[in-house]
Amino acid sequence: MTQSFQERIGHAFRDAALLRTALTHSSWVNEQSGPHTASHNERLEFLGDAVLELCVTEQLYSRFPTLREGDLTRLRSELVSTASLAGLAREAGVARELRMGRGEELQGGRERDPLLADAMEAILGAVYLDGGLDAARQTVNRLFEGRWPSGIRCPQRKDNKTRLQEATQSLRGKARGLPVYTPAGCTGPEHAPVFAAKVTLPDGRSFLGSGVSRRTAEQDAARLALKALGE
Repeated sequence: MTQSFQERIGHAFRDAALLRTALTHSSWVNEQSGPHTASHNERLEFLGDAVLELCVTEQLYSRFPTLREGDLTRLRSELVSTASLAGLAREAGVARELRMGRGEELQGGRERDPLLADAMEAILGAVYLDGGLDAARQTVNRLFEGRWPSGIRCPQRKDNKTRLQEATQSLRGKARGLPVYTPAGCTGPEHAPVFAAKVTLPDGRSFLGSGVSRRTAEQDAARLALKALGE
């Protein structure tokens, strides 16, 4: 494999056989014969899939310390998608380096996104075996340079009162409507009062919450109501 190709992917292989295997499609092996037929890249693809997911996950975790798990998962899915990996493969010139069978090539295999994405994963598996996790991290960072998301803000989580209002308005029949909040007294010493608030749902059920202010007491009551509604 050419030195320029290794420069494009960001790793100089000590064991060139690993890269050769990563760039060998099963169709090429199937058309060969003899006792020394080369291995294809499916096992390396399996390994590279896990390596890629770990490296991308680490980067996202570091870059976006305030994002929740679901948002991080969405970003990772976009980055490691078949279309994304195929795009990386095309930029690196993987298609030109692939060894594939004549039948696969005649069917346009060098342009197929799934095949290119699989080869990209196999290459990362080979990098990991050749240079370890640090080498894989460096290669992933180089390949994804300019593709990491930026300017993402952590979405604000809706408060309990807003969520409860949405929940009750989505119900049917007499259960549908707006919750009603009423003060329910105040206890404790003057310097540290504890307020109580009651929320009544359209179906007549009521829940009593408490807090250091009337606002937090209403939020607590809404939390209890949401729990009762299974939200």
